[in-house]
Amino acid sequence: MTAPVTGAGPRAPRSSERLDHAATLGALLFGMVSVQIGASLAKSLFPVLGAADTAALRTLLASLILLPIAWCLHRRNPVRLARRGAALTAIAVYGATLGAMNIVFYLALQRLPLGIVVAIEFMGPLFLALAGSRRPLDLLWVAFALTGLLFLMQPWRERHALDPVGVGLALLAAASWAIYILAGRRLGQHLSGITATALGMGCAALFTAPASLPALPTLFQADWLLPAALGMGLLSSAVPYSIEMMAMRRMSMRGFSILMSLEPAIAAIAGLLLLGEHLNTGRWLAIGGIVVASLGSALTDKPSPGHEVPESGP
Repeated sequence: MTAPVTGAGPRAPRSSERLDHAATLGALLFGMVSVQIGASLAKSLFPVLGAADTAALRTLLASLILLPIAWCLHRRNPVRLARRGAALTAIAVYGATLGAMNIVFYLALQRLPLGIVVAIEFMGPLFLALAGSRRPLDLLWVAFALTGLLFLMQPWRERHALDPVGVGLALLAAASWAIYILAGRRLGQHLSGITATALGMGCAALFTAPASLPALPTLFQADWLLPAALGMGLLSSAVPYSIEMMAMRRMSMRGFSILMSLEPAIAAIAGLLLLGEHLNTGRWLAIGGIVVASLGSALTDKPSPGHEVPESGP
């Protein structure tokens, strides 16, 4: 009579862990789709607000959504933890990076299609993952990524060449994204989930307030502007960044990177379906090359204890 009970014991935790892992993967996928829908909403606001003001408003509105939720969920913890010197520094760095990343991303998005901006921006986390590697195989992934970047730019086709300023801004966004990953992992050592995201977003809102506050009255000039801006703040920042903070604490860096590899392809599809941004065959292949480079890097990585996000950090 005891054998079935004994055998059932170890299986339940494994099943629970699989369900938990599947839920995390599903949430992260949802977050990636959410941020691209939010970016599409943001681009619709550019003619009225401009790219920089839209980015600043995104940060402000997201913080106004997240901070009350975090306060309700963690009554005393945010204030108490934020008083620690190391945590306060981590919040400031994360917030400043987040604010800068949003602004340069939207400035690039004003000049280039969504899929292309995200593909170029993805070079940041990709090269961060490959930094310091001495494996010959990683040279193949670097080659895929650089070839993809070349085919995105297509300098040999003058009529279809990308705006060089937009490319420069997208590359700056790539560097910001790499720093954001490092800052997010460091912040994750002190704060968890929505608390970390809310306090970081609030700090980013302070940095970008000179642009967001003067733009607020504009949102009441037409009925559609405020709902679009709120949707942008929710879908572009509040939802995906909270999910990413949760995922970075519950997944290995390898697993997180594998799933995030889909981001450029999701962005290109969102740009096509929501913004009517048609890319030529060469640029679709280029985005595919960047996805392959990221997937290859993640799949061939040899995880070590230092890659586990929850405790170790960068």
